[in-house]
Amino acid sequence: MARRTLYVAITNHGFGHATRAASVVATVKHLAADIDIILATTAPRWLLESYLKAPFSLREQALDVGVLQPDSLTLDRPTTLKALQQLQQRQGELVQQEAAFLQAANVDLVLGDIPPLVAIAAKAANIPCWMMSNFGWDFIYRAWGGEFVAIADWIVDCFAQADRLFRLPFHEPMAAFDNITDVGLTGGTPRYSAAALRQRFHFKADQSKTVLLTFGGLGLAKIPYETLQQFADWQFITFDCQAPDLPNLCKVNDRTLRPVDFMPLCGRVVSKPGYSTFSEACRLEVPIVTVTRDDFAEGPLLVNQLRDCSYHQILSPEAFAEGTWDFLNAAPMPPRTDQQLSKTGNENIAGAIVEFLKN
Repeated sequence: MARRTLYVAITNHGFGHATRAASVVATVKHLAADIDIILATTAPRWLLESYLKAPFSLREQALDVGVLQPDSLTLDRPTTLKALQQLQQRQGELVQQEAAFLQAANVDLVLGDIPPLVAIAAKAANIPCWMMSNFGWDFIYRAWGGEFVAIADWIVDCFAQADRLFRLPFHEPMAAFDNITDVGLTGGTPRYSAAALRQRFHFKADQSKTVLLTFGGLGLAKIPYETLQQFADWQFITFDCQAPDLPNLCKVNDRTLRPVDFMPLCGRVVSKPGYSTFSEACRLEVPIVTVTRDDFAEGPLLVNQLRDCSYHQILSPEAFAEGTWDFLNAAPMPPRTDQQLSKTGNENIAGAIVEFLKN
């Protein structure tokens, strides 16, 4: 049987889309090592390789805009709108270019997370296109009103060309898609034992006083690191290389390590609202402390659903940036419901992909 090729187009917005897509692809390669992988994204190779150890081809191609941001909590709407309008103007050129590539590379299936134009390109190349996400960009832009409404309508038309959607937990309705399959949580699995990492990094605080600070690929300029000095007997962990040197703050600069690798050591994960961090923490049943984010439509959705299914603490941006962090002295709140989210999203999506490509 001829080798089959999966083309995965990943939205160019932060790191979360790249890590969850790479987690699914890693499961595809585990199930069927002879499926060839092409990743289309501007995410850095080191990030992809931290989740996907199997060989893949990287196509550095931007097929969407996402939201342009100077850091993980600050949005630049005017620049985002301008970039989206420029993308619309280039649609014909990009679709033609991408369709030609798909055909030349003998791609058998396209998976998108979740650039709208890839559905148009796959249709032009006569190749099936599946999508995976918990939200569509139309949902984000429509909430901003004004000129973004026309952009949202355009994106709905693009999404309508997709053949199937794998809808992740923490989702909006995603009504632009006709064929929806609900799946479980996705994400990476820790590669090291908690004991091994504790020994390697000389952590002395127990799990209840060990905290992971993680704010995605864009980072956050407003982390009040000076506040950590008030918790001298606690251990904090960050991947922010710009963080100050503090006795109780471990700065991880090894790119083979990921936030998910440290989660089993921790009593809490402190994060912005983000699907991938929430999903990985929920898969490992680690309580989440999150900052509200009302200017990005996914934010309230994530926070509200987090309250239902995980131990949690919810902070205002002001309490996070300027407060005393007294929340650390309080126990996380229990989930509002007994809802249990499935943890098999990687397997759900990868299994369907392998079955399709093998048959």
